[in-house]
Amino acid sequence: MESEAAILSFAALAQSTRLDVFRLLVKHEPEGLAAGEIAKALAVPQNTMSSHLAILARAGLVISERKSRSIVYRADLARLGGVVQFLLEDCCGGRADLCAPLVVSLTPRCVPAKKTRARVRV
Repeated sequence: MESEAAILSFAALAQSTRLDVFRLLVKHEPEGLAAGEIAKALAVPQNTMSSHLAILARAGLVISERKSRSIVYRADLARLGGVVQFLLEDCCGGRADLCAPLVVSLTPRCVPAKKTRARVRV
């Protein structure tokens, strides 16, 4: 990733509503959310939300797809990975042992929902 592309991504996320939008979309991967649902969830007027989504799209952080009468937005996790990789490219002067704690902290802590088993009574 080039510096300019990384700067564009950082600039897009350097505003509270856009950061909230991106985090909300990450939570709704891979289905995404319609623009109206995003606006409603964050209590932002739809025209304002449209501007925020356009900025995130120009930065490459969101992907949009028309589904019927709605535009559904998704977080571009590959782009996010590229931004993180850009930051870590020269991590600790190439000493992987110094970066290990950081890499571990980046490991997702998502806990899968427990599957409940139907109890069979005998």
